[in-house]
Amino acid sequence: MDDKKKAVAENTYLILAALFVAALVTGNLIFQKFFTWNPFGWYEFQLSVGIIPYPVTFLVTDIISEVYGRKRANRVVLAGLFASVFMLGIIVVSSWAPATDWSPVGDIQFKKVFGFTFIAVAASLTAYLLAQFLDVQIFHYWKRVTKGKHLWFRNNASTFTSQFVDTLTVLFLLCTFEVIEWQYFKGLLINGFLFKMLFAAADTPIIYLIVWWMRRHFKLKGHGAELEY
Repeated sequence: MDDKKKAVAENTYLILAALFVAALVTGNLIFQKFFTWNPFGWYEFQLSVGIIPYPVTFLVTDIISEVYGRKRANRVVLAGLFASVFMLGIIVVSSWAPATDWSPVGDIQFKKVFGFTFIAVAASLTAYLLAQFLDVQIFHYWKRVTKGKHLWFRNNASTFTSQFVDTLTVLFLLCTFEVIEWQYFKGLLINGFLFKMLFAAADTPIIYLIVWWMRRHFKLKGHGAELEY
């Protein structure tokens, strides 16, 4: 691969990594707002808005796993971990800083919005580490078994499993620490998992399109071929 293509490959990787980190951190910040969604007219979802950017994280890790390989996918997962811890530190320090009398957002409002962030981020990071590393491992397991074929199966098999683990873990911890009442656990688990499955299925064509373009652009030949530079 020439230097120009190496630069394009590295810049593309950085863009994907940035999308991953942004989606992860945003989801952790906005999770306390819940909404209803009735796309089919017969089933109403009740979900945290924090779930909206989350499918992007699995989309990105699957693309990176397919094109750049397991090691690079794991690096992005670790980058998301460090970004979340850094974000948590900033919120803690910001909570300690007293608001002025004229501040548009006072101490009470700030703590109401971000008061549970520490618990939520801790729960999210625990679930995140389990789910994301599981997603990468399952993806590459099936990549070996299928000899690089059937991307649609690898994408959905890894994402369905890892997202169920993620949803179960984070809700269990949030209910345990009384951020959410236990009476909502079952409904949020079902709604969250169904929402993620819908988007995992919907993003399959997107993964095919992006991977096809990258393989063609970087001239990767053969099923399961990965970038090496």
